[in-house]
Amino acid sequence: MKQVLKKYTLFIIVVFAVLLLWKYEPAKGEAAVTSTLHYLVEMLLFIPLIMILVGLLDVWVPRQIVEQNVGPQSGARGVVISILVATAAAGPLYAGFPVASTLLKKGCRLANAVIFIGAWATIKIPMLMMEIKFLGLPFALTRFLLTVPGIIFTGYLVEFLLAGRQNINRGA
Repeated sequence: MKQVLKKYTLFIIVVFAVLLLWKYEPAKGEAAVTSTLHYLVEMLLFIPLIMILVGLLDVWVPRQIVEQNVGPQSGARGVVISILVATAAAGPLYAGFPVASTLLKKGCRLANAVIFIGAWATIKIPMLMMEIKFLGLPFALTRFLLTVPGIIFTGYLVEFLLAGRQNINRGA
């Protein structure tokens, strides 16, 4: 029982906070519950597709291909591939995490997995097109040129900070 409570501590805290919010600010509490249910339904619609994608990635892409292209020895090529694949990907950010996890299990370098997640979150092609349309090409290019180095730096920083930790890479 203690293990279960420890595992779900954050969830229990959030539920308690929402109940308190609902008691003292009923309109905000109702909005929080409605928003939560909306995102829950959205996730339930996407998760089966994500799991199919991850399963296909796991079965169809050999470990050697991942190691060669985004593994520890991939260098700049691995960074570019991580960014290009994530930029072309479709779906919400939470869809990228199982993909990154599968890539890590197949031998992807941790820095490249973090770069993949960062690119998935910030520089998708449809998002760039919308930025260009509504905010202009100079804004989109400036944001892109400032974002990419930040993503790359973050990837290598996370890898450096977690270098000594176990169960992050290679089949965790």
